[in-house]
Amino acid sequence: MRGHAHEHVAAELREAILRGDHPPGTRLPKHADLAERYGVSEIVIRKAVDDLKNRGLVETRGRGGTTVRERPPVRRISMDRYHADAGPQIVPQTSFTRDAGVVWSEYRLDKAYRWIAADTSLAGLFGADPGSRVLERRFVFYAKGVPSQMSRSCLLAADVEGTAVADPKHEPWPGGNIGQLRSLDIEVDEVIEETVVRMPTAEESAILAIGGGVPVFAITRRMLSRGRVVEVADPIVIPGDRAVRVDRILL
Repeated sequence: MRGHAHEHVAAELREAILRGDHPPGTRLPKHADLAERYGVSEIVIRKAVDDLKNRGLVETRGRGGTTVRERPPVRRISMDRYHADAGPQIVPQTSFTRDAGVVWSEYRLDKAYRWIAADTSLAGLFGADPGSRVLERRFVFYAKGVPSQMSRSCLLAADVEGTAVADPKHEPWPGGNIGQLRSLDIEVDEVIEETVVRMPTAEESAILAIGGGVPVFAITRRMLSRGRVVEVADPIVIPGDRAVRVDRILL
């Protein structure tokens, strides 16, 4: 048998979980029972379970044992999702609620605002001078109580300072950033996104309740109005086990 014993145990447990032998919400057998089943030590079992945690398949809650994680529905991140923000708000929605398939009452947004001076990287994304005054907003998006996305979204003080957009009490705002900017007579007419797939930081793993071995989509977004960058989100972070990016190309 090649490889470490814990890797083989983890692989068998992973297959059993994905096959449905251990449904979401149920506990795995005790470490001692698993050790006896696989003919290995409990140390090997602990390493195997740690592997499953890193993959986001199980979680341990104090003395409650190891439980198979619920599997959130997969979001489809489409190129046209911002139509939900740009269109008429017949019912309150944003691109996130459309992606997640939730209504407004099932949507929650944690937020933290502060004024900062743009560093070289952020200023470059805006096409502004380093040190420019910027409103930095950090968001955690919840769908039906599940943390599903986080982002750092920035707006230029010259556009929003002293307006309702700079007041966090108005969040969540129907129409999202596009709706906010429209309220200031700034019409977003172009959105540019760059996406990379990477491993999460420790903070991202904790906030999004994913294992350290679950990759994330990290998106850098720029919203433009008449060629001018009016919003920068860097990064938008989405768990890779809960999303599929859908690109449509018309020829």
